[in-house]
Amino acid sequence: MIQAETLELLEWPRLCQHLATFAATKLGVAAALDLAIPATQAQTAELLAQTQEAYQLESRAGGALSFEGIQDIGTSLQRAELQGLLSGEELLVIATTLAGARQLRRIIDSQADVPTLKELAAQLRTYPELEQEIHRCIDDRAQVADRATPKLAGIRVQMRQLRDRIYQILQGILQRQSNAVQEQLITQRSGRFVIPVKAPQKDAIPGIVHDSSASGATLYVEPHNTVNLNNQMRQFLRQEQAEEEAVRRALTEQVAAVKPDLDRLVVVVTTLDLAVAKARYSFWLQANPPKFIELGEPELAPKNPEKEDEEKEDEEKEENSQLLIRNLRSQITLRQLRHPLLVWQQQHEQGFPVVPVDLAIGPHIRVVAITGPNTGGKTVTLKTLGLAALMAKAGMFVAAREPVELPWFDNILADIGDEQSLQQSLSTFSGHIRRISRILEVLHNKSQAEGEENSNLPITNSQQQDEEVIDTQNTVSALPILKPKLQIPQPQIPITNSQLPIPKSLVLLDEVGAGTDPSEGSALAIALLKYLAQHSLLTVATTHFGELKALKYQDSRFENASVEFDDNSMQPTYRLLWGIPGRSNALTIAKRLGLLASIVDEAQTYVGGASQDVNQVIAGLEAQRRKQETKAREATQLLHQTEKLHREVSQKAAALQERERELKIAQEVAVNEAIGSAKSEIAQIIRRLQSGNQTAQNAQQATETLNQISQKHLPSRQQPAKPKPSFMPKVGDRIRIPSLGQTAEVLSGPDANEELSVRFGIMKMTVKLGEIESLDGQKPETKAQLAKAAAQAQAVATAKAKQAAAEPAKPNPEIAIRTANNSIDLRGARVSDAEIEIDRALSKAVEYGVLWIIHGKGTGQLRRGVHEFLANHPQVSRFELASQKEGGAGVTVVYLK
Repeated sequence: MIQAETLELLEWPRLCQHLATFAATKLGVAAALDLAIPATQAQTAELLAQTQEAYQLESRAGGALSFEGIQDIGTSLQRAELQGLLSGEELLVIATTLAGARQLRRIIDSQADVPTLKELAAQLRTYPELEQEIHRCIDDRAQVADRATPKLAGIRVQMRQLRDRIYQILQGILQRQSNAVQEQLITQRSGRFVIPVKAPQKDAIPGIVHDSSASGATLYVEPHNTVNLNNQMRQFLRQEQAEEEAVRRALTEQVAAVKPDLDRLVVVVTTLDLAVAKARYSFWLQANPPKFIELGEPELAPKNPEKEDEEKEDEEKEENSQLLIRNLRSQITLRQLRHPLLVWQQQHEQGFPVVPVDLAIGPHIRVVAITGPNTGGKTVTLKTLGLAALMAKAGMFVAAREPVELPWFDNILADIGDEQSLQQSLSTFSGHIRRISRILEVLHNKSQAEGEENSNLPITNSQQQDEEVIDTQNTVSALPILKPKLQIPQPQIPITNSQLPIPKSLVLLDEVGAGTDPSEGSALAIALLKYLAQHSLLTVATTHFGELKALKYQDSRFENASVEFDDNSMQPTYRLLWGIPGRSNALTIAKRLGLLASIVDEAQTYVGGASQDVNQVIAGLEAQRRKQETKAREATQLLHQTEKLHREVSQKAAALQERERELKIAQEVAVNEAIGSAKSEIAQIIRRLQSGNQTAQNAQQATETLNQISQKHLPSRQQPAKPKPSFMPKVGDRIRIPSLGQTAEVLSGPDANEELSVRFGIMKMTVKLGEIESLDGQKPETKAQLAKAAAQAQAVATAKAKQAAAEPAKPNPEIAIRTANNSIDLRGARVSDAEIEIDRALSKAVEYGVLWIIHGKGTGQLRRGVHEFLANHPQVSRFELASQKEGGAGVTVVYLK
């Protein structure tokens, strides 16, 4: 079967062996070694979700899954179902497996964002009652415990008592007949207690001889005194064995009763172990999860330019010549793709460093032809791509840099076999052809199978049908059409065999057409690749035929790639170059491998000039490609440096913002402290006024003290900063004359008319003081400006004095001082009486500007009546409840107009 051959050619079993080393149980090891490839994309999505969630758990602290105690119980379950008798060891293994599965489910249930694993864990039925019963009946040595049944406990008590009697009798014989015994020892033969007796003195201890030593010098004798006791012991042993079997039989039947659930438990635990093994392998491989690319809507393929003239002659033929194809929605992206087996070889077998390859295949590309020198890495590239597709299909991560985007291939088929393969195998031309034939057979059968499922698709006829169109549509109705169904717009275009949708298969061909005559081999390779372009989603082939390199320029579905060769070191670099055909460099490699230089030089003379020209052109393209890649790397480094600089600047800006915020907080704290200090000093003044006689002198002192506090704590009351001294030119100063745009030197200072002499260049002139300025832009103050400023200051002072004289002095409402004269206590009064007292108190408190009304808290009725009265009183500006220090809700402060 070609699928199995492909797995062998790609060394899939070896990768499964590497995966198995990350499994935690024997069940997981067996599943990894026999890892199956899913048949549907839905199965792959399920497996990939399991791997991703297991990867998340492995990355979390304390979230790793533990499989401690879980073992393979499949064989035991089958024997229990067939009414076999399980041993104590098997029963104990079942119990520990149930406990391990329960612990596994507990860990999964405690984690978040793992719905797939939780769905699996929900299927685990661990039967704690069965586990407890097994542990009750079976001890840690896998023996049936005395507590299993009362009958068994009684039998063992009798056995111990009987054993003690036998030991007592035998110890007495050993002491009395110490000369006759070989050593002071009681042992067993055939389940009966005996003592070692010297052969010459066997008559000294009458009894039954059960065995002798190899030399014959020692006989193992059962004395007559213990024969009956040993017989009883044998009977108790048989009773004990029967009771133990009864206990194990009962436990076995309990296990058999729940076998379907235990079978499911084994399957779920194996699935979880395999998912964790994939996650751990992906973590070790530094791999990333794949994203599968879907097929796009059907579209018309580009026309063949060679047939453009014929298509112009017949418009209908032009439309029918276009092919309905389904391209991928986006390109295949596998950057820095590494071969997992080579990575393992490098890490564990001290292999060579792995050179990654970059695969970026356009959505319309169907065939990629890789050319280049021998031993350059073409075959490894094929195997790397094949393994990446298999790993993604099996729910594993791919050893490539994100993003990992590739299609889900329903078939991965390969014909690989040359001396550069990892297995050092070699195939002949006939072997290649037979294998390729099997590949084509799979593709053909796949198309037929899918066609049968969709053969009844309705096909819409055009409005103007003729006999030719009807016949064509009848032919189309019998052709296989792949899923998903194609929605073909009207008028219906006839579909030929070459226009059928393609199956989603990946075909890998190594040295296609090799092993035979070059002209026939290249012709066969061209025909084969054109066929595969129609019948597979992607074909990647390696070749040395120059004719295959030209297919890219004839058909847009073809692409060239090559493995790079370093002309300086004469060594392959194993890097993959896209869009450039490769050079075989056969003569160079032959010379490097030790072939005689004379032979190589003579062979060089037989190479045609055209071939040399082509090689020179390709070499130039490769050199240009290397220069572009070097510039791209430099640009990338510059971008990284820019991003680093941006991060540093952003961090510094954030630090400055944080510093500014801290300074603001410190300023706020200082302001709050100043306010608190001022309030404390004001409170002291108020208390001093309230405690003493309220005289005008005391009030004047309090006012002066408050002014001092305001001068101390209010920035607006503090002395303004002294203005900078104004500019006044002196002899020798350099000044600027803005009107002339010149810089001059002062020869003489300003006179009474505010004129000064200056010189710039060879010219001298007299300028006004107001026409110059200093070099830093300062203007000199003239007499007119000083007089104007003085007049303005005098006017402001006069206006303030007049306003102060015209307005009567009254207390500042913002600094209200509570005394006995501006306070009234209404506690216990009625609302009507309180209104009269309030009106009288308001008349007396006009000179204070504020009145404190003490009404108490109580039910709040008096407070509401007072507030209603104040709200309508013409002398009241506003009122509010006092602060907590002054009585809170029990006191109202009234401010007068």
